[in-house]
Amino acid sequence: MPASTLTLRPARAADAPAMLAIYRPYVEGSIISFETEVPSLDDFSARVRKYLAGWAGVVAESEDGQLLGYAYGSAHRERAAYRWSVETSVYVAQGAQRGGVGRQLYTELMPRLAAAGYCNAFAGVALPNDASVGLHQAVGFRPIGTFPRVGYKFGQWRDVAWFHLPLRDAPADAGVPERATP
Repeated sequence: MPASTLTLRPARAADAPAMLAIYRPYVEGSIISFETEVPSLDDFSARVRKYLAGWAGVVAESEDGQLLGYAYGSAHRERAAYRWSVETSVYVAQGAQRGGVGRQLYTELMPRLAAAGYCNAFAGVALPNDASVGLHQAVGFRPIGTFPRVGYKFGQWRDVAWFHLPLRDAPADAGVPERATP
């Protein structure tokens, strides 16, 4: 599907079932997610509400209203000094990859995170994953290192490459970004 036919909008809690349907194959059949069990709809919905309350999330819809992907920010780490940094993720529906959906989602998400006061975006990419590495670099993320053998899935150790994208030079004047409580 050409990315030009997409509608990008803020994610809503009601999107959780469609988002979980997109996420499921990444858990069940790939190393892209390090989860080994698909979360229940209740658990996934709670995650979505948390991400939307504390950071930001966006979805891509086709002309007929079908969700084709989503991207969101979440806590980079829990300690207070990390509060200006965010970890980002993007997931695109099977059959809609490599059509610009991920790029458009990230292009929509990053200014929202910057406007919320976040200064740095970080993304981890389970390796090998040339498509995700290419996407992150295409939207301006730069590689900063690799955690070797950090995850074990499908009987093999997996490395995770880390990427950084500056969002703004200094925290927003409004103070500490609000975050959802765990």
